[in-house]
Amino acid sequence: MFDPTVFDNLKVAFENQLYDLDTLDETIQITGRKDTMEMSVMGRAFSLAFHLTGQEAVTAELRLEASLKELAAELLELPGEAPGCELSLLFHMRVKDFEQQCPQIEAVFQRIWPENPVPVQTLSFVYSEGAATHKNEIKLPFKRKINEEQMEDISSLLEHVLLTLRALGEFSTASIVEK
Repeated sequence: MFDPTVFDNLKVAFENQLYDLDTLDETIQITGRKDTMEMSVMGRAFSLAFHLTGQEAVTAELRLEASLKELAAELLELPGEAPGCELSLLFHMRVKDFEQQCPQIEAVFQRIWPENPVPVQTLSFVYSEGAATHKNEIKLPFKRKINEEQMEDISSLLEHVLLTLRALGEFSTASIVEK
């Protein structure tokens, strides 16, 4: 009989809550879904991308990853190993004045996610389009792996994601061009 892994259980839990926010509450719109097996390292990855309904300028992406080591430790029930998954959140938006806006964006994250490290902001632009605006990918790292013990925290985590999307959306309507 198939016994789902920590990865499978967390993936389903995130999917259930995010699809409820999409289809039932209509708070968000899911714009992308990936569920992959990386054959070169035998790892698994899952991601869901979404934005607030009516606010397409800022998107969020939830990523869940499990390495071969994590999956093997769980399936082989290796003693002393605590299987889990890496969770990361990414937010995508455009900025006009990165020198001014990036510190403001960082302050938003420090206010909403005070116990997390400072987010990593990666800026890029398409050369042929000029550098009038930059794509900003904001990655919020988490300090530890997650497992089924954190299932009850998913609702709270998603509430924080929605707060972040709303706060970043205020930047987009005030001073950041639409994606």
